[in-house]
Amino acid sequence: MKVIILGNAGAGKSTLSRKLIAKHPAARLSLDEVAFHGGMERRPLQDSIEDVERWIADNENWIIEGCYADIIEPVLKHCDELIFLNPSVHTCIAHCLSRPWEQEKFGSRQEQDENLENLLQWVRAYESRTDEYGLLRHRELYESFKGKKREFNDPGEYEAL
Repeated sequence: MKVIILGNAGAGKSTLSRKLIAKHPAARLSLDEVAFHGGMERRPLQDSIEDVERWIADNENWIIEGCYADIIEPVLKHCDELIFLNPSVHTCIAHCLSRPWEQEKFGSRQEQDENLENLLQWVRAYESRTDEYGLLRHRELYESFKGKKREFNDPGEYEAL
């Protein structure tokens, strides 16, 4: 299994990847880990791509999940399936409001909560963004992919996987 899951923050990428891994053991990579590498600023794009390429080479079965179309595009050639999670912005906001403490991203629940309003503003801009994080770029990437792909617009569809 070599799967890439693409979508907005709060779309359910991490939740879906954990469910898939429970059924089919595989390594998991959140692109937040290579895009920011523990800092607040993005790393150089080529460095992130090279890290993902090395990670792919080191793992036979894997799931990569993230919103970074600029990192995903050059590694799409390695995947067996692209899954585009595209629920409503309202759904993504609800997921962000109910998410547990993400220890891999934040030192404390308080730190995560202090970033919540920034995250919600970012999620709300998904449909109007023109950068690598927005719906337009995600749609282009999904449409251009010639391999196996699925798009889910309702979390009920992918929660049943």
